[in-house]
Amino acid sequence: MWRAGSFEEAIRKAEFEAANYAETNDLIYLGLAQGFWVFEDRITDGTEVFSLVRESDLGVEAYLDAFYDSGAERQRHWQKEAPGST
Repeated sequence: MWRAGSFEEAIRKAEFEAANYAETNDLIYLGLAQGFWVFEDRITDGTEVFSLVRESDLGVEAYLDAFYDSGAERQRHWQKEAPGST
């Protein structure tokens, strides 16, 4: 969990941490970061509220489609803005 000034900043922090964790532990970061806005001031940077590691023989796209983007999720998709866009 990351304290940030925006949702985008929190995702960037999470992606950085996930990539470092994967590299350190000989894992593969698939490039998927999920966010949830928490309205609680007592939680600090790095507090883990959810973690999942799963073994699978699926390829990256098939894995994400099967477990995280099946189309039945009730979630919003966030798209990174291209550098220099507003």
